[in-house]
Amino acid sequence: MTDLFAPLQSLKQGDWFKLICGASFQHLPAVRSLTLAYTLAGADCIDVAADPAVIAAAQAGLLVAKSLARDAQKRGFDYKGNSPFLMVSLNDGEDPHFRKAEFNPTECPTDCSRPCERICPAQAIVFNSIKEDFSGVLSEKCYGCGRCIPICPYDIIYTSSYMSTPGAIAPLVMSTGVDAVEIHTKVGRLAEFEQLWQAISPWADQLKLLAISCPDGEGMTDYLRAVYELIAPLNSALIWQTDGRPMSGDIGDGTTLAAVKLGQKVLAAKLPGYVQLAGGTNSYTVAKLKAMGLLNDFRLPILDFRLEEANPQSKIQNPKSKISGVAYGSYARVLLSPILEQLENKEVSNTNVKATVRLEEDDVLLWQAVELAHSLVSQIKSQQER
Repeated sequence: MTDLFAPLQSLKQGDWFKLICGASFQHLPAVRSLTLAYTLAGADCIDVAADPAVIAAAQAGLLVAKSLARDAQKRGFDYKGNSPFLMVSLNDGEDPHFRKAEFNPTECPTDCSRPCERICPAQAIVFNSIKEDFSGVLSEKCYGCGRCIPICPYDIIYTSSYMSTPGAIAPLVMSTGVDAVEIHTKVGRLAEFEQLWQAISPWADQLKLLAISCPDGEGMTDYLRAVYELIAPLNSALIWQTDGRPMSGDIGDGTTLAAVKLGQKVLAAKLPGYVQLAGGTNSYTVAKLKAMGLLNDFRLPILDFRLEEANPQSKIQNPKSKISGVAYGSYARVLLSPILEQLENKEVSNTNVKATVRLEEDDVLLWQAVELAHSLVSQIKSQQER
């Protein structure tokens, strides 16, 4: 696998940044805008739902970003027109990332205070919305965080989960030109993982990167070793994504601790490949990693991850003992939500059909969004500049 791709260099350096749009998030204008803003801010990877329409929206955002590279540089952003990897997420079994909330709004008492509407970070729950002419869950905006379920005083909200259909989705996704695939798995699902991998493997040589996302559980490291034996040898780079506390990064700084703890556990297993945090990551994550000495120090030379471990007395670092990057999901999306909400409320009329203004069509909002995105991306990218 060549290391000429800029995102792979970021993995090797340990300053990899991934944006998670959401494995079940299908709001196309938001996916397009998030992709555009975070690409201009320097993201290395954009992770989206395995849905052709969502993939197309992200690809449109990538194209616009490339056309704005010179403007970004003039404004002090370090984006040079290198496209981040486009990744899609698949699952081998039930997973909170692959579900939607549902309820029948006619069952809601008229005097309910509607705490579900207030708590939803994606603003996917609406009542008597004039704009959407709808009450209930806007399915395309829901990404399955589940926060509305325990807060409903009448216990009428439930979730509907869905599975990747390996034989159908693999060729469809791989033919759209994605760079990377992430497989969400869980301890004890080796047979299900193997079935999904067999469906993907005919296209595996096209991939620049494969990521395996797994939450903690008894026997986790042994399970990951078994997964590696199934997928080896690989022609692509490999990431182990530690899913500490899924879809919780916007709740508070403390949520990142589960991701860091799980990252340490996977690092200790010394599996081939890179380790990247996810699940509860936010503005506190990089500072925590720095304090714990889990990020590379760019003042020291770095060994390739495929080489043997360095002598403990040596001043040469081995990235296998460090976190190679961080993925941000709910926190990254919520960070830009005020901008996206303003954009959504600005409509233009074209032949009597209303359409939302695209982010690049509002110069002020565009660069405000990029500045916000850069405030997060730069936390790990600034490691290079010390």
